[in-house]
Amino acid sequence: MEGNTEPEQNSWAHLPDVCLRHVFHWLNDRDRARAALVCKKWSCAMYSGTIWRCRTITVCVDPSRARTMEFQTALWYTKKFGKYLKHLEIKLLNPCITPYTKKFQVTMKSLLSHLGKCKSHLKSLSIKYLELDGLVWKNVVRAEFLKNLATFLKRVSKQLDYLNLKGARITLEEGCELLNSLSSLTNRSFISEINIEDFFTLNLSVYSSALFLQTMSKFHRLTILTFNYNCVSDELLDILREHSSHSLCTLNIKCHIDDPHRQVVSGMSWANLVKKAPKLNVNFFFERVMEHEQLARILLAEIPVRSISLRSCYFNDPNWTIRPILTNLLPAYWDGLQKLTLELNNDLEMLDNELLQLILSCKRLFFLKVWAFLSISFMERLLQSRAERKCILTTIKVKIYTAQDDSTEEERLLADIYRRFKYLIDSELNYFVIIIPM
Repeated sequence: MEGNTEPEQNSWAHLPDVCLRHVFHWLNDRDRARAALVCKKWSCAMYSGTIWRCRTITVCVDPSRARTMEFQTALWYTKKFGKYLKHLEIKLLNPCITPYTKKFQVTMKSLLSHLGKCKSHLKSLSIKYLELDGLVWKNVVRAEFLKNLATFLKRVSKQLDYLNLKGARITLEEGCELLNSLSSLTNRSFISEINIEDFFTLNLSVYSSALFLQTMSKFHRLTILTFNYNCVSDELLDILREHSSHSLCTLNIKCHIDDPHRQVVSGMSWANLVKKAPKLNVNFFFERVMEHEQLARILLAEIPVRSISLRSCYFNDPNWTIRPILTNLLPAYWDGLQKLTLELNNDLEMLDNELLQLILSCKRLFFLKVWAFLSISFMERLLQSRAERKCILTTIKVKIYTAQDDSTEEERLLADIYRRFKYLIDSELNYFVIIIPM
């Protein structure tokens, strides 16, 4: 207005506190510190507990000054606002030299000790891919780190709801001691989600360990358990049925070629667990376990399988065939299977007909990911079936391997198929298909 000498007030000054805190939530530490200098109101937002509830600290071997400062700053703020912390993720990148692991151990000792003393309300903790069986971990450093972690888990065991130690790679005794830390105060643990995939060192027959069974019997409210098949036994399924059947919803099971997986688990044990835990879903992830005999011992009809992933990782055996797996094993889950991932090296056999028949028989299958030798016509038949509502797929991700050096003609045919079904793909599908010359 003419003659008005008062400057127009900045709209940011009237931003509601809840909106201001939301803005601060998306800023990194450096930008938060700068924004806090603007005014008293913004400084108060900086000290709001809601923006410090979730933290990710990346510990990297990169010695550059910028990365070191970034890490030290993140560590400082985590300690300063630790009392507000609820979700902590620690990422350890490239632990390739011994001095680095020593530095990491000392840093974690300081951080965990501080969080334990400041009475943080930590609900979830994730420290993945420690790979403590590596040569860069000296015995003394490794033992000290595990001791500090166990002490911290004892302190927060009453409030911790989620623990992810995927890829720790520790001995049976060390692993059970860590897990026992979660129940040391009451001899019971009410944590709801645990990820102990690749938690133990390779080649351990965990399923035969009385110590492991005793440890798992202390968990009484598990909803999601992620682990390796070398832990599975009739006794473990009985323990889950007895102590966690009222809450158990998901078992994520990885079966790796280097882990023992020839134990006999009865279908009756699975049936008894499912009877007491009717909401249970089981997801299987197979790494280079591709033989029909091996899979048949594991994939029992009584298991409520919702997802299966078969990854060959360039496994190549002239006598191996995928056909009986597609025609005999997987159809047993026609009424429950929802996600299917196949990464195969099937250059000696075509599986178009068998795979399509399996997809059409699985009435709840909505996710399909296939890397394999397929004909281009497979995609046309699959999309035609989807257009005719013979299946309910919403995600189709396919890499078609071809032995031809020049895939120009195949790419042209694939483009024609895309144009023909573009209306369907654009409106109803998460669709990604490419051709890979092998």
